[in-house]
Order: sequence, then structure tokens, then C-alpha cells
Amino acid sequence: MASSKSSSEKNTSISHSFMEISQNYIQLTPLHLKVMDSYMILCVALGVIQMLYCILVGTYPYNAFLAGFGSAVASFCLTANLRIKSNPINQHPGSQSPKAVFAEYVFCNFVLHFIVMNFLG
Repeated sequence: MASSKSSSEKNTSISHSFMEISQNYIQLTPLHLKVMDSYMILCVALGVIQMLYCILVGTYPYNAFLAGFGSAVASFCLTANLRIKSNPINQHPGSQSPKAVFAEYVFCNFVLHFIVMNFLG
């Protein structure tokens, strides 16, 4: 009986921790960071869908698979970098301005998609 009590206490503790984390995220995270997080979730979902398609159907247009999957992974990484640099908690006196950070993100996305389009043929 003691082990079942401790496991129910652990489940309660875990659910309480999850609820606290989610409520803090909802209340304290700025909207622009939530938008970036949802875009990053979309990038992960696209990568998983492309990988499943490649496993289930085949790899006939292999360049298209590599370009799409690489684009999803690279977009996730670039957005994670933008999120880290634009988070108000990470700002310090010597950090880049938000406009410079966003300009860097846009430039890197142009380069990324130029490479992806050239890779497609």
C-alpha cells in the first residue's frame, strides 16, 4: 500500500508541476515568443511528416526529400536562435538590437531558401 501511495503522490506532484509550468508560460511569455514557439512546433511536425512519408512511400524524389527536411530542420534552428536573442530575459547591455537580430534572421532565411531551391534543381 505504501508504494501505491507514493506513486499517486508522484503523479500528483508531476501534474502539479506541469500545471504550474504551463500557467507560468501562458502568463509570463510575450506573444511574439509564443508565435515563434508555434512556428517551431510546425517545423518539427513538417519534418516528422516528411520523414514518415519517406519511410512509408519511398524516396523517389530524394533531392526533394532532402531539401524539404533540411529546410524544416534549418528553419527550426534559425527560429530557435531568433527566440533566444529576442527573449527579454536574455537581453544585456552589449546585446544586439531587436531590429538587427530580425534582419539577421531574415537574411539567413533568404540564404537557406536560396540553397534549398538550388538543391531542388
